[in-house]
Amino acid sequence: MRMQQKRRVCVLLPNKQRMDRPIRVGARASDVFQSVAEHLGIAELQMFGLAVLRDNEYLFLDLDKKLSSYFGRRWKSYSSKIQFILFLRVQFYLPRGQLIHSSEVRELYYAELRQKVLWSQSRHQEALFFQLAACALQADVGDVELGERNDEKSKQRLYFLPEDYFPPWLIKHRGRDFLLQHCPVLHVELRGLTRTQAILQFIKEANSLQDGAVVFYRMRKQKKELKSSFLLGVALSGVCIYQDVEGRKWLLHDFLWTDIDRITFQGNRFEISAVGSLCLPKLVFYTPSAFHSKHVLRHLRDSHRLHINTRDAVCYLQQLEDTEASQLHREAYICDTTSLKHRPQAWPGQKEEEEEEEEFELSVDEPEEFLVDDPDEVPWLAELLNSAPVSAPLVMRSSRWAGSSQSQTPHNMGQS
Repeated sequence: MRMQQKRRVCVLLPNKQRMDRPIRVGARASDVFQSVAEHLGIAELQMFGLAVLRDNEYLFLDLDKKLSSYFGRRWKSYSSKIQFILFLRVQFYLPRGQLIHSSEVRELYYAELRQKVLWSQSRHQEALFFQLAACALQADVGDVELGERNDEKSKQRLYFLPEDYFPPWLIKHRGRDFLLQHCPVLHVELRGLTRTQAILQFIKEANSLQDGAVVFYRMRKQKKELKSSFLLGVALSGVCIYQDVEGRKWLLHDFLWTDIDRITFQGNRFEISAVGSLCLPKLVFYTPSAFHSKHVLRHLRDSHRLHINTRDAVCYLQQLEDTEASQLHREAYICDTTSLKHRPQAWPGQKEEEEEEEEFELSVDEPEEFLVDDPDEVPWLAELLNSAPVSAPLVMRSSRWAGSSQSQTPHNMGQS
């Protein structure tokens, strides 16, 4: 009877490891979040959140709600065969990795960005993928011996697998030989950077990727449309609207938080009004359901609050980079993180010391019962569920022989 009062929750981590946690029936999402942090030995996961799949899209859980409100009747009925799956994912992307003080958290953050680069469809930013690959190689492999790329072509092919560092479309477009020939040239230029420095540079470069440091939610232009061909992107700096045309994202609007006068959700109706000086009409879209509206609403509100609470630290980092840019090029991305630890920062959910300057109104209708996707109906989850359990330090080192993880992503998902 005592065993029936607990459920086994499988949490999938960004580094492709899984974590199985026994959770009591009456637990809230915050209990799982805390259990994951304790098992990883991390005091605060800060920019991460727990997500579920709903209509093949990631939605971040309200940590104050009970798990039963997400898993429904399946949660209440005891069966060892039922799997309850959550995802630990980045909820708030940051402009600089130096804002992440914990090296373990930074490793998880880096791991998710690595996967997003492999899934990216930003075909107009081809050069950026080479720079990102060079940073990742420096972080994963370290300094390259000159003979490894100049002496023998056979050794060159053993150096790395393009599938670990480039999206499939880029490999198909350029060819494996081209990538194996030219990527090491950029890698050698980063010689001397430590793993931490290379990760920090990767995080900064990834912010320039169109579909990198942003969380996407699918939207429809008309209420009765069957296909969600628009994407709402949530970033630390604001909100962007894309149109998805045959798998490619076309930017329609890019709003800073100061550009937004009001955001409103009514049921599954989403409205965004820009400030008058932009002379833009009110934009109206529709989410798949009121469930999505409620969770997107919370994400927008918390992202805006985080923007307010971290902008001083971001400006401070930018000033450091501008100063160091006149010195060695390699030092332009690195700053003294010790001083940052003493600068006040507030994350969503913490008490704020200052009032928000921008007016930011949000509202949403009460949603109906929430039911997440059944894992048995999501084929791509099978490989992830067979991934290695957490038993080693959180260091994401890409295997030189690992294949591409593209097949593990939801097909045509709005959120990459």
